[in-house]
Amino acid sequence: MKTIVILTGSEKRHTFFRKYLKNTKGIKLLKSFSESQKGNIQSLVKKDSINNDLRTKHLLLRDQVESDFFEVFNDVVQNSNNVFIEKGEINNKKYVSEIIDLNPDLIISYGCSIIKSNLISSFKGRFINIHLGISPYYRGAGTNYFPFVNNELQFVGVTYMFIDKGIDTGNIIHQFRAKMNTCDSIHTIGNRLIKDMAIVCSELILKFDSINNVKQKITPSEIKRLYRKKDFTEESLRMLYNNITKENIISKYLENKYLIDDKYPIINLKLNK
Repeated sequence: MKTIVILTGSEKRHTFFRKYLKNTKGIKLLKSFSESQKGNIQSLVKKDSINNDLRTKHLLLRDQVESDFFEVFNDVVQNSNNVFIEKGEINNKKYVSEIIDLNPDLIISYGCSIIKSNLISSFKGRFINIHLGISPYYRGAGTNYFPFVNNELQFVGVTYMFIDKGIDTGNIIHQFRAKMNTCDSIHTIGNRLIKDMAIVCSELILKFDSINNVKQKITPSEIKRLYRKKDFTEESLRMLYNNITKENIISKYLENKYLIDDKYPIINLKLNK
C-alpha cells in the first residue's frame, strides 16, 4: 500500500484525477488539497474584453468537452479526503506542516501553484510533479496547446518528473505522447490524455520502489520552448485552428508519426512489464 498526498486544482480534470487515485487499489490517499481557480486562464482572457472572442469560445468548448469526459465519474465517485484552499495557499506554513506530519510515501502535484516551500527538500525523491507537455522541449504554460500552434504534435504528451525549484526542470521519471485520431479536436486529444495520465500515474505510484536512477536523455537544443499565460492570444488561436482545419496537421503527423517521434527522444519506462 502506497500512501500519497495530492496537490492540485479545482477544475473538473483535477477532480477526476484526485478521485481516480483515491479509488485505485493499492493506493491510500491521505489528503488532497485543491486550489481555487483564481487567476486561471479564463479570468485572464475575460479581462481582455476588447479582443477575446475567439479565446472565449475556445475555452467554453474546452470546458464542455471536459464535462463530457469527466462529469459523470466526478458525480458518482466519492470524495478524496479533499480540502479546498485559495490559489497559492499550498505554500502556507499551516498546510506545509500538515503535509510533513502526514508523511506520505509520495506527494503528487498536478495543476497547483509553483511550490516554493520546504516540501521540496523534505520530500526529495518522493515528490512527483505531473507536467502536461513533453519536457524539456515545452515548458511553462500551454505546453499541450502551443505544439498545435507550432505544428509540432510530437510534443503533445505528459511528463512525470521529480519536482525542484525551477519551472518544469526536475529529473524526468516517465513520459508518453498523446493518442490521436484524424477526427480529433485539440480538446478531445487533451482530455483523453488527462484520462490516460491518471491511469499511468497510478501505475507509477504502485511501481515506484522499482524505479531507480532513470537515465536522462540528451534532447536537441534547438527545440526548447518556454511559454507564459500571456502568450495565449487571439493570433495564436487563429494559427492553431488554421493548422488543424486547413493544414490538416493531425493527419499529416499521424502519417509520419514514428519517423517524426524518433527524432525527439523521450523517457518512456516499460510499466506493463
